[in-house]
Amino acid sequence: MREPLRRRHTPGLFTATLVLLFACTWIHAATPVAKTVHAPVATAWLKRHEFQIEIADDFPAREHGLMNRTSMPANHGMLFVFEAPAMLSFWMKNTLIPLDMLFFDRDYKLVNVQQNVPPCRADPCPAYGSSGPAQYVLELNGGEAQKLGVKPGDKLTVHR
Repeated sequence: MREPLRRRHTPGLFTATLVLLFACTWIHAATPVAKTVHAPVATAWLKRHEFQIEIADDFPAREHGLMNRTSMPANHGMLFVFEAPAMLSFWMKNTLIPLDMLFFDRDYKLVNVQQNVPPCRADPCPAYGSSGPAQYVLELNGGEAQKLGVKPGDKLTVHR
């Protein structure tokens, strides 16, 4: 007498789908997500006007700056902090909005302003720099410096 055929357990479509789903979930969870938080972390005052600012105080944050943003709220900005005063130069690669760049010395006194710097449209991008040693650079929406009437020697106050 012949034995009935026994069904051998082999991975089917359902099992293969589960394995694939688990693998994709594990790969996704292991992939680092880029930091895209744009929340202000400090307050700054210039000419009695208050700004909510983000701080870029390390190389990766300074390098990325305000790149790829299509807008920035009014009364917001980014403060770039350097270890020591130096002749600083910025460019607008991948920056999509016009900005004012305000260069401050170690005592937070305004050295000079680059006003309404346009987004970079062609490579290589032009550079915009300080006219003297600067340790801090405040980037604001283009036109803000003119509205405030800033001039060299004006003092920036920052509270973290």
